[in-house]
Amino acid sequence: MNSIVLASGEINVGEHPRASILGLEINLDTLISTLVAGGILIALGLYMRSRISDGVPGKLQLAFEALVRYIEDLVETAMGIRVAPFVVPLATTLFAFILIANWIEIVPTKEKLISPTSDINLTAALAVLVLGWVHLTGFRKKGVGGYVKSFLGAPRWLIPFRAIEEVAKPLSLALRLFGNLFAGGLMIALIALLPSFLLVAPTVVWKLFDMFIGVIQALIFSLLTIVYFSFAVNDEH
Repeated sequence: MNSIVLASGEINVGEHPRASILGLEINLDTLISTLVAGGILIALGLYMRSRISDGVPGKLQLAFEALVRYIEDLVETAMGIRVAPFVVPLATTLFAFILIANWIEIVPTKEKLISPTSDINLTAALAVLVLGWVHLTGFRKKGVGGYVKSFLGAPRWLIPFRAIEEVAKPLSLALRLFGNLFAGGLMIALIALLPSFLLVAPTVVWKLFDMFIGVIQALIFSLLTIVYFSFAVNDEH
């Protein structure tokens, strides 16, 4: 494993405690943090459902309704909600899950959790899930022939570039999210190596900035998901 060695300590980069399950190497810290993030999301959803009101909504309900309304407007603008209504709950869930996963590392716990989105395995899995769903939707909406034609049609000289674009989509989705969160976690680890009397201000400032970046990255992932679905269902790219 790569490591960064400083005068005050060493930071291991990309090192995870692992276990072998059915012949597969599993990053245990990523798996645990992912399950915790998913559990928090489910718990928030169940809590909000128990407190949902047609009258005066609570703060959590207001925040969720504002998020859903914002994503509905984006989907309506990009492709029309009726064309692919499932994109709204998908994009909303992705935003909420990624945001919680991005923020989970900065929450103080007895056993320190990592941001699972700082592990390329999770971000790649999310990217493959989204792009696989996008292509399945394209086949269902346009038929196999019609969807393939959208990539092989005129001008023919663009076909290689279209192929490169399709390969780049999951890579850009996965690497953008992974890179930003990995860098954020690395910066927090570097700051932790400072002398204790210098820790408070840099740590607070960076954690606030890291939270902001977490929101932006969750939003970008959701926006790109909507854009890719609009490409798949609309008549022209």
